[in-house]
Amino acid sequence: MTTTLELLRRHASDPRRRVLLTGGTVVTMDPALGVLHRGDVLVEGDTITAVAAELPAGDAIVVDATGSIIAPGFVDTHRHAWEAQLRRVMPDVNDLGEYVMSTLAGIAPAYQPDDMYVGTKLAALTAIDSGITTMLDFSHNSRTPGHSDAAVQALVDTGIRGVHASMRPHFGEWEGQWPADLARLKDTYFSAGGLVTLRLATLATDEIAGPDLAYGPHLARLARDLDIGVSVDAVFGTSSSAAVLRWAEEGILGPDVSLIHCTGLTGAAWQAMADTGAAVSLAPTSEAQIGLETAVPAIDEALAAGIRPGLSIDVEVALASDMFTQMRALHAIQRMRAVNAAYGTTATPTRIGVHDVLDFATLQGARSIGLGDVTGSVTPGKQADLLLVHAEDINNMPLNDPIGTLVLGSDPRNIRAVFIAGQVRKWDGTVLDVDVPALGRDVRASRDRILQAAHSS
Repeated sequence: MTTTLELLRRHASDPRRRVLLTGGTVVTMDPALGVLHRGDVLVEGDTITAVAAELPAGDAIVVDATGSIIAPGFVDTHRHAWEAQLRRVMPDVNDLGEYVMSTLAGIAPAYQPDDMYVGTKLAALTAIDSGITTMLDFSHNSRTPGHSDAAVQALVDTGIRGVHASMRPHFGEWEGQWPADLARLKDTYFSAGGLVTLRLATLATDEIAGPDLAYGPHLARLARDLDIGVSVDAVFGTSSSAAVLRWAEEGILGPDVSLIHCTGLTGAAWQAMADTGAAVSLAPTSEAQIGLETAVPAIDEALAAGIRPGLSIDVEVALASDMFTQMRALHAIQRMRAVNAAYGTTATPTRIGVHDVLDFATLQGARSIGLGDVTGSVTPGKQADLLLVHAEDINNMPLNDPIGTLVLGSDPRNIRAVFIAGQVRKWDGTVLDVDVPALGRDVRASRDRILQAAHSS
């Protein structure tokens, strides 16, 4: 008997293939559609074409979603994917400076293109396994064109919806090809469309690695000439606040610019971000655990300015790899601070809820990196980036509140299936087309070579 997976794989290349996910609880994250407590989702080729309480199957391949939640895939708006083989090498890192000197100054110069490929591939496969269907790779170790090529190829090979955000290294020898090499990257990999897109990666100020990495008119012109967005990392404190105000005056701050972290910014900076429509990416565990500026994720500041942020993983050398952790951390930190601020007074604390953090992890994340019309919600016309999350596993049963279950109950083991652009990438709890033992050998060999080279230099 032919299985559902065999049918999905057999007809994978047919642009007219129809797939009906039926009988699940559909958490659309589309404000107009809400939650369907029993619903169907129809996919044709790579696109969602219908969402309703009940749809006719016709000639569609039927995926029985009974007992599962159908949800949009998570969107990771900022991860330094090349570092993945260094996971948790410094779990108790004390501050940003320690991370910068250990990883970016000490280890990064030892990376070869093959190491870029292995790390990025591992990060992308881990993202898929944990329900992240879109990952922005802030690839800031592009020492040669070959390093960039390897990072892009890793995204392509895994089948993730990837964003290659290109930046030169902070320290060490490199060939000086950035940012001019972005034009070659676009012509080589991105001119024909596809799941992987291009973005300019840069820093807020010159404090970490010098003036040519600081966002300004030159880099803004380059991005606009190439028609790509910009992701700005290390947006912290008073110096970044002054930079934000300067960018607004120069007309280079807007919806195509995503500002990462945003801890310790002034009220004037937040107002400028709101006025220009700039996007924000928070990394809740990074800001809190590493202690970035105030160490408090800037969720209250963002919401007060009318900005709904995306969420991100950041650096796996010290942090968790999944979006469930980011949602829970932000949910707990914001509610703790709200209640603490009101404690002993008659004030009523303003607390975010599980719907908010799921919105940040899906629809707002997609919007913040320029993909809001493509993914982030279960909406007809968008790409079929979908999760089936088992709601009757021991840790989730019984299903009472589907959004609460996704945010507070679930973890990667509950993800029954992952679809990206209509293609099945995880099924029955297993990421497909991955030789895990071979991947492990490649990852360990890369790690060992990198660390030996770094320690001998």
